[in-house]
Amino acid sequence: MEIWGVVNVTPDSFSDGGEFFSHDAAIAHGRSLREQGATVLDVGGESTRPGAHPIGAGEELRRVLPVIEALASDGAVVSVDTYRAEVAERAITAGARIVNDVSGGIEDPRIFDVVAAGDAEIAIGHWRGPSADMYATAQYSRVGDEVAAELLRRVEAARTAGVRDEQIILDPGIGFAKTPEQSWAALRELDAISALGFRLLIGVSRKRLLTTALGDDASTGRRDLATAVTSVLTARAGAYGVRVHDVVGTVDALAVLDAWDGAPVAGSTKVPGAAGAPDADGSGMIELTGLRVFGHHGVFDFERENGQEFVIDLHISLPMAQAARTDDVTDTVHYGEVADRVAAIVAGEPVNLIETLAHRIGGAVLADERIEFVGVTVHKPQAPIEQRFDDVSVTVMRTQGAPPSGEGTSTR
Repeated sequence: MEIWGVVNVTPDSFSDGGEFFSHDAAIAHGRSLREQGATVLDVGGESTRPGAHPIGAGEELRRVLPVIEALASDGAVVSVDTYRAEVAERAITAGARIVNDVSGGIEDPRIFDVVAAGDAEIAIGHWRGPSADMYATAQYSRVGDEVAAELLRRVEAARTAGVRDEQIILDPGIGFAKTPEQSWAALRELDAISALGFRLLIGVSRKRLLTTALGDDASTGRRDLATAVTSVLTARAGAYGVRVHDVVGTVDALAVLDAWDGAPVAGSTKVPGAAGAPDADGSGMIELTGLRVFGHHGVFDFERENGQEFVIDLHISLPMAQAARTDDVTDTVHYGEVADRVAAIVAGEPVNLIETLAHRIGGAVLADERIEFVGVTVHKPQAPIEQRFDDVSVTVMRTQGAPPSGEGTSTR
């Protein structure tokens, strides 16, 4: 597991109160974290704590560039914690190899272009709005499914900009637009997110959700111990990495897990499911997008009578190691057969809602027990809306063995 050590070059961090705000102090802290076992140093110049207000790009660059340059020159793997394309671009030039964007490209979509051009990696965080008012959008039915659906749309935006799947890391955004209870739910439902087939980075270090387990008066030391426990639990859940302030505690906790399992954990560079290629676990992703089928779905009589074209996107996760070894189509899912099955549903019995249609498609795809997860997006580009619009779609996420939750995410 990768251990991301946090290097805050801020005067107002919730976790260390500006202790490392000067360049010299931040550089020394980063070097210390690396000696303690951090495999990535995550350098940030703007606090994203709840209620925080943004600073300008110029001030952010002044804070982080000297630190990134010094740590990268040491040979450290450096990540820049920013949502600004300008800062990401300058940081990559200074030696950063990863961009950690908590907004997932929402705040500054050009950040994906910068990552693609710089051949860097990017951690795409789940985000629903700026830190100053992030709890206003903390409304979910099933957190894991909805976070997965929203992250998948950010992945699509990154791909459109030319970012390759192997460059992508996903972060469920613990504490961002989520109450403590919702954050715990997201952690319990990581399987819905990991089923997307990308590396998962988890950041719970010293965050407020820990106080729901420890009490509001929990000291930093107690939160660090709780963080180390969550590092073990997320390693068990298959996470690629954890972002922590106390590196020693997590290194020790993972060493115990290593001894328990008799297999390496700390320092591992395993990358599950990148680019749909088989990894050590054999997981991969089949994507079928833009499937166009004529159907008669809708709440209005004229929709049922006249029909219209629907567009379907599928993201299917399943083991691929066997097929990679045998090169035999019978050892994988035949995407032509999947397309035929989906087309029959869309062209078949009419339903009122595309939410219902998406869940029917998901259930049909999961009839193949080899499939671990499916994300289904149903587009209705000719929806009867008076205003001008580009598209209406619903995305649902289904995992093998889990009953349909009944939720979807509409995008307009």
